[in-house]
Amino acid sequence: MLSAVFTLDVGGKPTLSFEAKNLREAGEICHEEWLKADLARICSNGVPLWDGKARLRSRYAAEAEAAFYRQAAQQEQPPGDLILAYLVELDIGTIEDATAA
Repeated sequence: MLSAVFTLDVGGKPTLSFEAKNLREAGEICHEEWLKADLARICSNGVPLWDGKARLRSRYAAEAEAAFYRQAAQQEQPPGDLILAYLVELDIGTIEDATAA
């Protein structure tokens, strides 16, 4: 089965894009504790991507979001299991903190 590109909205704001087999599978990412923890630790302009309260919602990616994801996925060396292409500017130090946790 071919996969499609989806976008995770955090509080209505497009935050990251990823691939999944279908919308149901894409929706499961909203319940992943590791992702919630990362979103709470990673910041954009000094503000956490997720405050622990805002709604997380997966949807089919818009054309520009899907193109951004595909470009990011091509640069991933070697390809990983799940590639997350952040659509917002990230504070570098908070990314390192989240990946170390």
